[in-house]
Amino acid sequence: MTILITAPYHEAGRRELESRFGNVIYRVWKENGRAFNAAELDRLLDETRADALITEHDEITETVIRNHPQLKFIGVCRGTPSNVAVETAAELGIEVFHTPARNAQAVAELFVANVITFLRKTLPAMEWLKQRNWQKGAHASYLQFKGNELAGKTIGMVGFGAVGQRIAALVQAFPCVVKFYDPYQDAPGPAYEQISLEAIFETCDIVSIHLPVNPSTIGMIDEKLINRMKPGAIFVNTARASVVDRLALLQAIENNSIRGAILDVFDHEPPDATDYRLIDHPNVLATPHTAGATDEVEDHHVSILNEKLLNWAKGQPSNSLHLSNL
Repeated sequence: MTILITAPYHEAGRRELESRFGNVIYRVWKENGRAFNAAELDRLLDETRADALITEHDEITETVIRNHPQLKFIGVCRGTPSNVAVETAAELGIEVFHTPARNAQAVAELFVANVITFLRKTLPAMEWLKQRNWQKGAHASYLQFKGNELAGKTIGMVGFGAVGQRIAALVQAFPCVVKFYDPYQDAPGPAYEQISLEAIFETCDIVSIHLPVNPSTIGMIDEKLINRMKPGAIFVNTARASVVDRLALLQAIENNSIRGAILDVFDHEPPDATDYRLIDHPNVLATPHTAGATDEVEDHHVSILNEKLLNWAKGQPSNSLHLSNL
C-alpha cells in the first residue's frame, strides 16, 4: 500500500506507518503555503498512485473521491472531517478516520488563560502601563484594573465532549462549579451537573460553546438564549462561529447586557465589518482562530490516527474505531 500524507506528520509516525503498510509519500501542505485545493490534490493522487490518504485541511471533494475509488482509507487530522465528502466515501466503501480531541488540551489551556486575562483586565492594564500613565504616588492602576478571580465562578458548557471535559477538569483546581448541556453525553462524574440549555444561559457566570457544526446546531445559540444571560456573564466561543447568532451577541455586547465575550472564531475568516465590530469592542477578547494552534497538537493527531489505523489493519471491529462515515 502507498499512503500519501499531506498533513503535518512527524518522522516517527511516518516510520510506524511504513513498517505496517509499506510506502509512505510525504507532501505536507505547509510547503505549498496553503492547503491543496481539489484539483491539486486530484493531480497529486494521480502522480503518487496512492492507495490511501492522510490529510488535514485539503479539499477532499466528491469529485476527488470518485476519481480515486481505489483509496482504502482517508485519515483526517482534524477534530471533525468537515473537509471531506464523507457520504461519497461511505458509498464507495472508503473508511474515513479522524482525530477527535487532538487539540483538547490546547483549547482548554487557552480557555483558562483568556478567561483569567479577561477577568483580571490584564490587556487594558498592560496598555495603560505602556502609555506611561503610572504617576508617582498614584493608586489609579489598583483602582481602575481591579478584576475578579476565576475561583468560585459557575461555568456552563454547551456541548461536553473532549474539549469541554478537559476544561472542566482544569478549572476544578481553582475551584469552579461546572454545569453542562449535552443531550448525547451523560455526566462523566458527580462533580458535573447536567442541566437544560436555557438554565445554562440563565445561571452561569461563564457560558462556553463547544458544539460541532451540523444542520441542528447552525444558529442554535440564538437571541432568546443570549438574552437569558446574566448582566455580569461572559460568553466564550472557541468552537465554530456559525452555531451562534452573531448579531444577537453583538447587540448584547454593545448594549452592555452582558459583561463581554471571548472569541476565537468568526463568521468570516478573514473577518468582515460586522466581525470587526465584535473584535474591536473593548469588552471582547478576540484571538484569530488559534485556540488549537500548538506544536503539540500535531503530535497528538499522529498518535491518535496511527493507533486507529494500526487497529484497523489488525481487523479490529469498526465500532471501536469511531469511523466518521458510520
